[in-house]
Amino acid sequence: MEPEIGEALGASYRFVDRIGSGAAGEVWRVRDVRDETLRAAKVLRREHAQDADLVERFIRERTVLTRLRDPHVVAVRDLVVEGERLAIVMDLVEGGSLRQALDERGTLPPAEAVALTAAVLDALAAAHAVGTVHRDIKPDNVLLDRDAREGDDPGAAVRVVDFGIARVLDERRRSTTAVIGTPEYMSPELVTLGEAGPPSDVYATGILLYELLSGRTPFAGPGTDFTVAYRHVSAEVPRLDVPDDLWRVLARLLAKAPAERPSATEAAASLRRLRASIAELAALTPAAAPEGFVEAERPATVLRGVAPTAPEPVAVSSDEPAPELGAATQATVLRPMPRREAPRPVEAEPEAKTSLWTRMPRGRALWIAGAAVVAVAAVAAFFVFRPPAGESAPAAAGPVVTSSQQDRALPTGLSVSRSVSYDPEKKLATVTIEYGAQNAPLGGPFLEVLPGAAESDACPAVTWADATVDRNQASVTGISVPCGWSVDGLTVPTQDSVTVTAQVSIALNGQEAVDAWLKAAAAATTKAISDSEVSGAAYPVQRLRSVQVTTPSRTVGGTALPVTLLPVWPSGPDPVNPLFTSPSVGEPSAMLDAVAGGTSGVRFSDGCAGALTVSSDGLVVTALSVAPDCTVRARVGNFTDLVSPPFGITTR
Repeated sequence: MEPEIGEALGASYRFVDRIGSGAAGEVWRVRDVRDETLRAAKVLRREHAQDADLVERFIRERTVLTRLRDPHVVAVRDLVVEGERLAIVMDLVEGGSLRQALDERGTLPPAEAVALTAAVLDALAAAHAVGTVHRDIKPDNVLLDRDAREGDDPGAAVRVVDFGIARVLDERRRSTTAVIGTPEYMSPELVTLGEAGPPSDVYATGILLYELLSGRTPFAGPGTDFTVAYRHVSAEVPRLDVPDDLWRVLARLLAKAPAERPSATEAAASLRRLRASIAELAALTPAAAPEGFVEAERPATVLRGVAPTAPEPVAVSSDEPAPELGAATQATVLRPMPRREAPRPVEAEPEAKTSLWTRMPRGRALWIAGAAVVAVAAVAAFFVFRPPAGESAPAAAGPVVTSSQQDRALPTGLSVSRSVSYDPEKKLATVTIEYGAQNAPLGGPFLEVLPGAAESDACPAVTWADATVDRNQASVTGISVPCGWSVDGLTVPTQDSVTVTAQVSIALNGQEAVDAWLKAAAAATTKAISDSEVSGAAYPVQRLRSVQVTTPSRTVGGTALPVTLLPVWPSGPDPVNPLFTSPSVGEPSAMLDAVAGGTSGVRFSDGCAGALTVSSDGLVVTALSVAPDCTVRARVGNFTDLVSPPFGITTR
């Protein structure tokens, strides 16, 4: 069922009206009932809730954006997980998008286009600094805040959104078999290799600037999505009637080779230097589609054996018909990339009575002769400079490898995400653990397991920061798990998150090993906190599964009703260590502080049609009139709609 106007979104928001939609979700204006503030909520369509990839990208949008703090990036305020409904609550940006501005105006004056583009690059520079690539920059994903426009700088209004399909840099440094992006804005390396880094964002921003100046993207035209996308690889960018200085900067942004493009920071600075010289230029007349595209110069010969920095692109013959994938659009697409097998060369049968040299043109013969000399020299160098027998050449340190993982939210409202950045040269893994809370503040201690590289390995040395951390003591907690740590001294505010960092000395070999180690750490932690053989109140935020409301089976009218809140662990209810008793005496328990922020997170309510009354602080229930079948309702932190078993109210 799609959201309806006035319907609740979690406990804090109400849907107001729909303001946009896309392939995976809808954007709604919502009202925060706590302070009546209007926000924007991006809601994943229910039919996609079982799609693991879409859910991962959707949740990642919140995770990524909470790490970004830049005036030109839309700020994320909340993540709502409610049954099969997932929603990211963001600041509401009123003023429309760059797409709407283009639709209304056709083209923008160069000075304005340059200012807006520089602000987009500022947002990307902030994202790149924390290891994030947007992957889908286009006018639709650039909003204009009408309340933030300042003087003669239109760039002050820019707010970049939709990092939902962003790929964290180095998360998986390998080719993908899928293309994520919009065909008219895809970089050449994304089209041919399925790989995107910061240069891809810079390229897409160059396409955006071209469109702001001319009213069209450079490679739009007839053909399928594949045809449009492949023009980024095969065609030259049609020249615009703009000053040479501006064209040179734009051409650098749109360079075919990623290494030839400037960084986002450098590009923003270059554009701002141009503003004074183009301040008086009028907007261009919207450009018509060119009659054809000029083929870009690309190397025809590849010298194999030279270690490439990226997988070699497979050439596609221009004579082959493009596969029919549908009409070209500006919609973001996720489409499998075909794996192409390079055809094996067919060996020609030698002709009798004529030698290869007599049939070969003189220039080619000389070229092959030179190549043969180089090959002989290379072989000789191998034998001269190779290490002595029994020794191996020192291996070059590989690049930093990263990985990330997120647990399913626990009943207490705790969400845990983990990311690791592994330096193979130092054999050091830097682990960042983010704890998030939903409807109540949460506190430690939290259990974290950081195992060795293999199951049989000893526990690695770990240095912690941002928290008070000790080794888990099985004699105290009742949880016997190797390599366990007790992370304390943290309070996670409601609807917010905190992080803690650990540096682990460990030897891991490549991306798969890093992925497997982080997965093993998360799995070991989950197994330990879910052990049904463990009793006791250790690590309550992670181990609490429910809360049981208990009362006497009968009480007397006119007296306070004794109510006890029992924690339910994986091993079952725990009557020995109650969370709370009402009427209460003394300070709240450490467990209640951890899972609900103390008594402020506890509220009782009448479940007996007026036969009960509750004190103003919601903590004391009094029986009023005779009733044979009553219940009391309770809320404890993230646990809502708790109900006691039926009880009776009698006279004395």
